[in-house]
Amino acid sequence: MKQLIIFDLDGTLLNTIADLGTATNHALRACGFPQHNLASYPKMVGNGITRLIERALPEDERTPETIDKVRTHFKEYYDMHQTDLTQPYPGINDMLRELSEMGVKLAVASNKYQAAVEALIKHYFPFVNWQAVEGQKEGVPTKPDPSIVFEILAKCPARKSKVLYVGDSGVDMETARRACVDSCGVTWGFRSIKELKDHHADNIVNTPDEIIQVVKRPGLELYV
Repeated sequence: MKQLIIFDLDGTLLNTIADLGTATNHALRACGFPQHNLASYPKMVGNGITRLIERALPEDERTPETIDKVRTHFKEYYDMHQTDLTQPYPGINDMLRELSEMGVKLAVASNKYQAAVEALIKHYFPFVNWQAVEGQKEGVPTKPDPSIVFEILAKCPARKSKVLYVGDSGVDMETARRACVDSCGVTWGFRSIKELKDHHADNIVNTPDEIIQVVKRPGLELYV
């Protein structure tokens, strides 16, 4: 059985896209740039806030100075509104409780900036005894670089064969591959099943309770 489960946050535990898109549109509007339909944001997220802002800006406006300016407006708004529309996906809370009761250790690895990750985890999942809650920090490369996984393993040592990384995107599957741990792609998030398969997900699940099956039977591959 797996002993440590590392979860991505956005698109895996929480449906954050409405708040992320609204905050980005607010920042774009404040800086005089065109906004986007919220439906377009799932393809922009996954690599951290800086990359989100870069993708949202017109191509000829993606200078470091402009990105930094828009990012400042984004963070000011998002820090106050990050729980307006965000919700855990159905079944997530029950799954986390069951894993905890099984004695499985739980951690979070996100490309979202650290303060926001901590705030969201504290707000939505106070009932979980998280072993590590890791977001994007200055000087630490973002996923798919595996550094964030290694940081978690330093805080919560476990054999890599006993670790499962759960996420909704190709970035997450690549992170797991580079860290040499098993991956589990979820189909309820922001990216497609094809993306998960193209990035060689070891397991693909349709519902949170199927993660329990993967944890209990690590050799099982659940493909759609």
